[in-house]
Amino acid sequence: MMMRFPGQLPLLFVLVVSFLLPQPSHAIQTATGTDDEVVIGIRIAPPFVIEEEDGSFSGITISLWEHIAAELEIPFRYETRDIEGLLLGVEDGSLFAAAAALTITSEREEAVDFTHPFYITGLGIATGYTPRGVWQAFLAVFSPEFLFILALLLGVLLFWGVLVWVFERRGNEEEFGGSTSEGIGAGFWWAAVTMTTVGYGDKSPRTLGGRIVGFIWMFAGVIVISFFTASIASSLTVSQLDSKVGGPEDLPFVRTGVLAGSATVGMLQERGIRFTTYGSIREGLESVRDGRIDAFVHDAPIVRFETDRHFRNEVQVLPRTFNDQYYGIALPLGAPYRNAVNTVLLDFISSPEWSAIRQHYGED
Repeated sequence: MMMRFPGQLPLLFVLVVSFLLPQPSHAIQTATGTDDEVVIGIRIAPPFVIEEEDGSFSGITISLWEHIAAELEIPFRYETRDIEGLLLGVEDGSLFAAAAALTITSEREEAVDFTHPFYITGLGIATGYTPRGVWQAFLAVFSPEFLFILALLLGVLLFWGVLVWVFERRGNEEEFGGSTSEGIGAGFWWAAVTMTTVGYGDKSPRTLGGRIVGFIWMFAGVIVISFFTASIASSLTVSQLDSKVGGPEDLPFVRTGVLAGSATVGMLQERGIRFTTYGSIREGLESVRDGRIDAFVHDAPIVRFETDRHFRNEVQVLPRTFNDQYYGIALPLGAPYRNAVNTVLLDFISSPEWSAIRQHYGED
């Protein structure tokens, strides 16, 4: 006699089917159906991806990815590529993910998916280093701007000196006589002490024409010395600053460099800024140092890190940043593991451990 189990068959069927189906042992099987190592594309971009002397990798992004991989039990190996290689690898599926310092853009989102942003920064501008202190002040005295103003001042004094000498050379030979050079020299001296209101009194016009010239010059001299004082001070101040590049508004008027394939290329193109591309950040900074370009534009934390370690007192990064950049990990379009990665990522970047990592690499 056959026993019947009404109402229990659906449950038995579900249990049998569940038992027969392969069960993933960890998160990576859920994502890819394999225990094999997946390939994670990276690009050397300190402080986010740093290659150590022993061939291992460290950095902000490396720490983040290795935490995600540990949480989701993802076996992986790194493979270094350039920016285009990272994006193409994620797009064609040869890379499981690309973890570097990749900026999230609308154009890139058409080809790959990104995780939630894990780092927000802006673009920085590297320019030639301007020294400070006594040496810079010494150089400022011999700057073209300062020398031009000084020459102009001497020319004004010479003009009024000659003018008073013309009237005084015969009527006041004692003070403005002698040879032409001696007379003009005396007039130049009188114009200088009169303008500065020092007024030694050793020379003074006595003729009517000379006194009219002196009267006019005494009042004009007050205005002239005020003008030249302000001009000289401005010249000395400007010469101590980078007069060519003070911010992004100056980029259309200077020689600008950018990393080939970076998101900055599109931004500069949109703004109509001409630029030269470089294969690496170091090449761009070397061009700034050697005066071949006036500015190199790239993500601020990366260009600061490279400058501090390899171009100290040769290249400086302006304190201002612009055009916010959002970094994310690139994943293939429709990747089934995107939500799992995002969950771990968001939990990690809100933890004290993440703050400690950023501080360790000087980014907090």
